[in-house]
Amino acid sequence: MRISKSRAARVITAAVAVGLIATGCSSDRDSDNEGSGDKDTFVFAGAGDPGSLDPALASDGETFRVTRQAFEALLEHESGGSELVGGLAEKWSSNDEGTVWTFNLRKGVKFHDGEEFNADAVCANYDHWFNWKGTYQSSAVSYYWQTIMGGFAKNEDPETPEANYKSCTAKDENTAVIEVKKPSANLPGGFSLNALAIHSPKAIEEYKKQDASAKGDAITYPKYSQEAGTVAGTGPYKITKWNKGNKEVSLERFDDYWGEKAKIKNLVFRTISDEQTRRQALEAGDIDGYDLVAPADVKTLEDKGFVVPTRGVFNLFYVGMSQTANPALKKKEVRQAIAQSIDKENLVKTQLPEGGKVADQFMPDTIEGYSKNVTQYPHDVNKAKDLLKKAGEEKLEIEFCYPTEVTRPYMPAPQDLFELMKADLEKAGITVKPKAMKWAPDYLDATESGSCALHMLGWTGDFNDGYNFIGTWFAEYDKQWGFKDQKVFDAVNAGSKLGNHDERVAAYTKANEVIMDYLPGVPVSSSPPAIAFAKNVNPPNVSPLTQEVFAEASFK
Repeated sequence: MRISKSRAARVITAAVAVGLIATGCSSDRDSDNEGSGDKDTFVFAGAGDPGSLDPALASDGETFRVTRQAFEALLEHESGGSELVGGLAEKWSSNDEGTVWTFNLRKGVKFHDGEEFNADAVCANYDHWFNWKGTYQSSAVSYYWQTIMGGFAKNEDPETPEANYKSCTAKDENTAVIEVKKPSANLPGGFSLNALAIHSPKAIEEYKKQDASAKGDAITYPKYSQEAGTVAGTGPYKITKWNKGNKEVSLERFDDYWGEKAKIKNLVFRTISDEQTRRQALEAGDIDGYDLVAPADVKTLEDKGFVVPTRGVFNLFYVGMSQTANPALKKKEVRQAIAQSIDKENLVKTQLPEGGKVADQFMPDTIEGYSKNVTQYPHDVNKAKDLLKKAGEEKLEIEFCYPTEVTRPYMPAPQDLFELMKADLEKAGITVKPKAMKWAPDYLDATESGSCALHMLGWTGDFNDGYNFIGTWFAEYDKQWGFKDQKVFDAVNAGSKLGNHDERVAAYTKANEVIMDYLPGVPVSSSPPAIAFAKNVNPPNVSPLTQEVFAEASFK
């Protein structure tokens, strides 16, 4: 999920850039009684605005935090974990080739608009996405469809990859069969994405009446996706209001939900972009929980009696290198010198919450395909100096971009992380030219285009498959990195073509070794991001994929 994927993710993220919000603004919660037993509204603060009420048009975590409460996919992840379990499909299976996927659907499921869920509804969704036209085919709008299923029935851009999606058939009322042309490492994990959650066919007919549009990189999303009232899923909550002035989305419990009903009647997501302001709002009782707790605040909040669970590790923070921005980076010795200059242990110890880990490859050790045999680049300033001398770059000057006005699960304090790495590089004799940039769109555009020689980014996995990490960056030429090495590309793609799980994992393991021998950038760390709740809250199970289900939360 979400940031540093491609131009697609960048543009959508730019569309949800956030501003500071005062903690005292009005919301549905303001009318609640203060006694815990009487409260019927839970207010949660995120760091950014959602971009759309239709998750199919999104690629960012703040949007999915909201839409995940209202929309469900065929598959889900176990509560608090990363194992795939049944969602709207109770059971699923595939043929040996991994090209025909059969879903045995739940019975008695209703959409928020009263329509019945069945196999025809599943196919209506998949065929709707497959037949998108115009701006909907922009990777900025349909990123996840294109990532999982390729292109469309009729590609309007010749550079759009051929669609892997073939068809969806309602075998009977409660059995849907989805066929793809070739096996893919993105399946079955892709069936769990909230971007591919199932909407009411009646709502889809209304969606079709509206178009998205684009002017340059700026996307204008269809009206239905920006106002509550039309979207209809099957989740435990239904979206009732989007107050953009107060930066709040309101949801109400769906009493006809097929599963266990939400324990709290009303749910409000409020945007508070500044992490200190989020903490103050929790301490003041203005909100009931918030995400991306600053590592330094974890113990302070716990000592005051707040509930501060830490998620499992499922992300990666890295320093990217653009060989097009600075030709010196084409020299392997220079890339190695940079890697050995950075004191990762110190970064993890001083900047990450407890449980943070030093990274030695481009996926955390919680992902299948992680290798114990990659080339290591331990912190060694003298070795770094020797490597620069060998490369003829003893007087190397390099621009290092870093983002402002943002915190991410893998990057809790960007400027602090930058300053420490800058000092490390300078100890090795590298002259660093800092370039601070606003997160969206400036920083994301610059890193995507490869104009920053060094930059900081990261990734939180969508599902537990190695290709969701290494394939994101190294399956083909990417301007962010600016290198062309067919050995790397072939190694990364080898696993994506294998239907057998064990063979695919073995291929990812080998790919990690090839990547780290080439060293396109520096994997730095993996972080367990913390999430905080008020003293009177029984929190939901926290998810390593940041996929919390707030229907599980309750007041004590």
